[in-house]
Amino acid sequence: MINVFVLQNGRLNQVPIDSREDLEKVEPVWVDLTDPTDDERAWVKAIYGVTLPGEDEVKDIEASARYYEAENGDLHLRTDFLLEEEDGPSRIVTVAFILARKMLFSVHTDDLPVFRLVRMRARSRPGSIADYMDVLLDLYATDAEYSADALEGIYQNLEEVSGRVLQEEFTDQDAAAALNAIAHEEDLNGRIRRNMMDTRRAVSFLMRGRLLNSEQFEEARQILRDIESLDGHTSFLFDKINFLMDATVGFININQNKIIKIFSVASVAFLPPTLIASIYGMNFKWLPELEWQLGYPFAIVLMITSAIAPFWYFRRRGWLK
Repeated sequence: MINVFVLQNGRLNQVPIDSREDLEKVEPVWVDLTDPTDDERAWVKAIYGVTLPGEDEVKDIEASARYYEAENGDLHLRTDFLLEEEDGPSRIVTVAFILARKMLFSVHTDDLPVFRLVRMRARSRPGSIADYMDVLLDLYATDAEYSADALEGIYQNLEEVSGRVLQEEFTDQDAAAALNAIAHEEDLNGRIRRNMMDTRRAVSFLMRGRLLNSEQFEEARQILRDIESLDGHTSFLFDKINFLMDATVGFININQNKIIKIFSVASVAFLPPTLIASIYGMNFKWLPELEWQLGYPFAIVLMITSAIAPFWYFRRRGWLK
């Protein structure tokens, strides 16, 4: 899928592209390709002279070569963007950016919410974008905002988990659900931190390369400050997640100790009856049962009494609570 955007009065307007002829008629500032076909790749190469990287090239590139300048002068960047999915865990999608001929080319496999949000905002805020570099910076700024929204979601979800963990009755089923939720939020928090680290590297590269004018340079510095503020939140969330994890595991241990205590009390309480039964089961020369008519009833009453007495003592000491 190919999306082409032209700049009109500071707004990004999308131009429908159905054929190569439609692409030749426009002068775009941003060409966004989502899982492009071979024909769409050929159109971009033939019209603009830009060779788009394949999916394997985008994913397998080394971290040290994520930003480089090609022999023809085109600037290549690889940046990670966060993608949250309702029916599954969050994941990181790597986007390939190419800066060539005063145009921005982006290639990715999934339709990212950050890109949709930039397109929507550019249409509603005239004058916010002047060239292709503004589009790229707006993508990075929106990515930071998207990560901040994801962090707010983690805060809310962890508050719900805290309410369940600190409730009066916390069963093993509740503990399993809490651990599952905590693990999910920890995974998302880690991906956000990695995403912010990658965005910081990309913005820093643009600033070091002197590719920005004064206004864009100041905007890049603001993006870095926003990312820096998010680092504190991710660190706090890691601490909160560890606390909830420890608390949940602690409650699981308490529930297990209650079960072990029941068996311990039962084993101690039934030890005297077992001793009495063992004595009466020995082979006496003169059997008490034959010499005394109340031998068996007396043994049974003695066994019951010896079993009740420990329970009464444990309950009096509060060990059964």
